Amino acid sequence: MDVRLYVIPGSHPSWTARLALEHKGIDYKRVDLIPGPAKRLTLKLLRFPRDTVPALKVDGLRFQGSTEILHELDRLQPEPALYPPDADLRTSVEQAERWGDEDLQPMARRMIWNAFGRDRSALGSFTEGANLGIPTSVALLGAAPVIYLSKRRADATDENVARDLAALPGALQRIDDWIADGLLDGDVLNAADLQIATCLRLAMSMEDLRPAIENRPAGRLALRAVPEFPGLLPPIFPSAWLEPLRREEPASA
Repeated sequence: MDVRLYVIPGSHPSWTARLALEHKGIDYKRVDLIPGPAKRLTLKLLRFPRDTVPALKVDGLRFQGSTEILHELDRLQPEPALYPPDADLRTSVEQAERWGDEDLQPMARRMIWNAFGRDRSALGSFTEGANLGIPTSVALLGAAPVIYLSKRRADATDENVARDLAALPGALQRIDDWIADGLLDGDVLNAADLQIATCLRLAMSMEDLRPAIENRPAGRLALRAVPEFPGLLPPIFPSAWLEPLRREEPASA
């Protein structure tokens, strides 16, 4: 198979697709794109229907979005499976995967773009290991408008992100409960594991959030699934926004 995966450095759904390909043992070429007009133009020229990543091309077939890509990979190469064969268990995994894609993924996205809007000095650290075709310093010259537009597109307002941070302890508890029930973090990682773990790893790249995540079951799952993740953002959020997380830390240690 000729497999090409188009990603943005530091993109958590892009990492989900990468992990799925590696889980399957599928050889692929990763193409790192620069966020903004260059990414949109590249995907348009490649005839992808949307301007979002991850975007996967397999022998001329095109798929976009982490959930679509994971399902298609399981169809194209069934083993090792990303979804369990038992119908009821598969339904539960797909529900958890959908929550990771539709709820947790946007939450992490809003947080990171709001943080970059406050301080973009650490942006280059999220390109670690990427091959952008040009020096990172040149690629970052257009960072300010990209951050502005990405923040708007993600609806990463202060109000929304403060609400996300207040909701994060509940989201982490949901993940811990799924782990306790055996739905996540089993002997073999499944699609929901990959979808959720990458969101957590992006959140853990923010020093404000990592202490509330890393020492609980959800954090250990994230580190198991994604041992290395680029980027490190120093403390940036207002102290009042982080109070719900601080109240959770002693119970999760």
